[in-house]
Amino acid sequence: MIEKKRKTKETDIVIRLNLYGSGKAKINSGVGFFDHMLESFAKHSLIDLEVECKGDLHIDAHHSVEDIAIVLGWALNEAIYPLKGVERFGNAVVVMDEASVSCDIDLSNRAYLVYDLPLNEGAIGNFDLELVEEFFKSIAFNIPINLHLTFNRGKNRHHIAEAAFKAFAVALRRALSKNERISIPSTKGVL
Repeated sequence: MIEKKRKTKETDIVIRLNLYGSGKAKINSGVGFFDHMLESFAKHSLIDLEVECKGDLHIDAHHSVEDIAIVLGWALNEAIYPLKGVERFGNAVVVMDEASVSCDIDLSNRAYLVYDLPLNEGAIGNFDLELVEEFFKSIAFNIPINLHLTFNRGKNRHHIAEAAFKAFAVALRRALSKNERISIPSTKGVL
């Protein structure tokens, strides 16, 4: 079990994870919809995940969501790198009713985000939808990984956001699939 902490004037966060778990989640960010997204991520990535965050929600959810992504990225970094004996690349298309989102991942130890989701305005509960991009940007840059999220179709913003988190989870699980024949999955000899 890996544990990472971060305390600022805006947030106080503790994250624990087991990379090769069973998808158990204990999430308390103070933001209901975001808790639901992180629970979906844990379930479909098969990562055991505990998140405890005390944030300045009297302002809004921005600091909590971004800082949780930063700390989660640190924990995933420690669990993943140096990369050895795994597939490295993963992708998934997840549908949720009318919505479909694709995710492609390269565990490259280099940060890059391609974000093509129509979630730049509006809110679900007290969760501003523009925070979906902030979450994935902080994840991609703090693990670091190449992360591409592509909108295929859909109208319901809840479905689109949830499909994105689930697609990320499944793509990450596939990229982390054990394959000892690969050894270090790079011609450079290190990732």
